[in-house]
Amino acid sequence: MLSLARSKSSSVSSRVNMNNNNNNNNNPGELEIRPGGMFVQMRNSESSNRSSVSVPTIKVRVKFGSTYHEVLISPQASFGELKKMLSERTGLHPEEQKLIYKKKERDSKGYLDVARVRDGSKIVLVEDIINRERRCLEMLKIAKFQKDSNSIAQICFQVDKFAQQVTDLEAIASRGVELTDKHLDNLIGNLMTELVKLDEIVVDGDLKLQKRKQVYFGILCDYFLGFFVCYIIIY
Repeated sequence: MLSLARSKSSSVSSRVNMNNNNNNNNNPGELEIRPGGMFVQMRNSESSNRSSVSVPTIKVRVKFGSTYHEVLISPQASFGELKKMLSERTGLHPEEQKLIYKKKERDSKGYLDVARVRDGSKIVLVEDIINRERRCLEMLKIAKFQKDSNSIAQICFQVDKFAQQVTDLEAIASRGVELTDKHLDNLIGNLMTELVKLDEIVVDGDLKLQKRKQVYFGILCDYFLGFFVCYIIIY
């Protein structure tokens, strides 16, 4: 009877060892005993729930003017991430913020735990006026560039249409047909209008846009002078 119990215990032990070896080789995890004495591997969700560790968070108090904002954040987060969270509450762009901790401005790339920010620490938020003005100037510059680019694109479209009109008039003249005042007056007036529009556009900084303006300005001048000479010859 005793030898039978020992052999049964040895058999169960060998089965457990085999299961442990297989789990170590394939997918490591814990074993649980099901009714009937069967050893099975625990489900991933059960194992992960037992081994998971909650991510710690700290509460920092950020003073902005006369208002305090309490922010829950990971101590391993950067000051830049804190600025993004504060941007939603204050309306200030992250680049327009200065974070002062222990009387020292903190860089956006710096980390809270490295700066020894702890739970309950107080941080002061100050609006960066210089960066705000710089961003406004950059936005105005971008808006102006887009406006100039669109204006030049419209003029270029008109110039391409004029090119087709020039080709048509040249074809008429080559057949010996006399050009009328209406043909020349309309085209010269349109060319003059586009020349004035193009001349009023001041392009700064972007060399490609400057070159494009100069090219089409030259084309318009050639068209204008050519038809103006034709107009004088007719009269």
